[in-house]
Amino acid sequence: MKTDEMENMLVSGLVKWFDPTKGYGFIVNDDGGADILLHANVLRNFGRSSVADHSRVVVQVQSTTRGLQATEVLEINPPEGDGTPPIEDLDADIIRQLDSLPLQPARVKWFDKAKGFGFANIFGHSDDVFVHIEVLRHSGFSDLVLGEAIGLRVVEGPRGLMAAQVTSWDKAIQPANVELFPSSAQQTDDLRDWVLSRAAE
Repeated sequence: MKTDEMENMLVSGLVKWFDPTKGYGFIVNDDGGADILLHANVLRNFGRSSVADHSRVVVQVQSTTRGLQATEVLEINPPEGDGTPPIEDLDADIIRQLDSLPLQPARVKWFDKAKGFGFANIFGHSDDVFVHIEVLRHSGFSDLVLGEAIGLRVVEGPRGLMAAQVTSWDKAIQPANVELFPSSAQQTDDLRDWVLSRAAE
């Protein structure tokens, strides 16, 4: 396919790499040809600050003097896994039941890619939620920035609340009149029991 035919075309491909620090990365086109530049601003317009290597994406592409460039991200799917949990603290039953857990709006408190973890807070709640980098990658992200709005599915881990899945913020829609955590869950034990009961539903 000629370059001029690629202008304003929908393209699906695999993220070759993306570096949030540099502010760009590249997509390998499923149909072959030159790699496609993915700029951080285009990714931010999709509600994300990063994307994991080997994630599958669907993008709008146009030809520029510097080559092919993504102008809009339409879809991101996490890298294909082998069905095993990303970390030992998440068992296979939790992974199989992820969709039954509430998807909750949250903000990143801090995240250190070099350390491999960070914390977020669910909107309206001060409890820290542990976010492991392997859970992040399993969810299709490569990094998080301070204050970034995200969606979280949360479970009780051995050392407290932890993210089982991370999504873009716009997917975390709270149903009307439904509390993120029950008001009676003042104690950690009550909160843990409530989160575990939601995982078992």
